[in-house]
Amino acid sequence: MTHHKQPNSDFCFVCGRKNPHGLYMTFFDNGQNEVYSDYTVPAAFQGYPGIVHGGVVAAMLDEVVARVAMIADHHHFMMSVKLEVKYRHPVPTEQPLRVVGRIERLRGRLGKAVGEIYLPDGQLAAESAMTLADVPLELLQHTNLEALGWRIDP
Repeated sequence: MTHHKQPNSDFCFVCGRKNPHGLYMTFFDNGQNEVYSDYTVPAAFQGYPGIVHGGVVAAMLDEVVARVAMIADHHHFMMSVKLEVKYRHPVPTEQPLRVVGRIERLRGRLGKAVGEIYLPDGQLAAESAMTLADVPLELLQHTNLEALGWRIDP
C-alpha cells in the first residue's frame, strides 16, 4: 500500500515546524482511510514523571483524526465539534508510539472518525471518537496557506 506524507504548517502546536513549544509531528496517509504518525513524545510534555500529559495526548489524537479529511485533498480542513478520549494506559514519554486516525464517515460538511495511540508493544493506550465539521469558508477565504507554511516537507 502506498503512503503519502501530509503537509505541515509553521506554527501549529502539533505539526508546526517553527513553533518553539510544539510537538513537530509528521503525518502520513494511506490514500484511503487512515492517517498515522510514528512519534516519540519528548519529556518536556510530561504531566507525571515519564507520562505524557493528558492534554497533549488529546491534542495528538485531535490532530491525527482531523487529518483524515485531508487524505483526498490536502486543502480540505475540518475541525473538532466533539472529541471524546478514553485513556486506557499511561502514555510514556521518550518511547516510540504509533498515533492513528481512521475515517468512519464523511458526508457533506460533517464527519466521524476515530483515533488511537499504541504503545511500543502494540497495546492500545488511548482512543478517541470525534465529530468533525468543515472549517467555515469565511475563516479560510483570506488565509494564505503558503504564508502559514502549509507544505509537505522534503
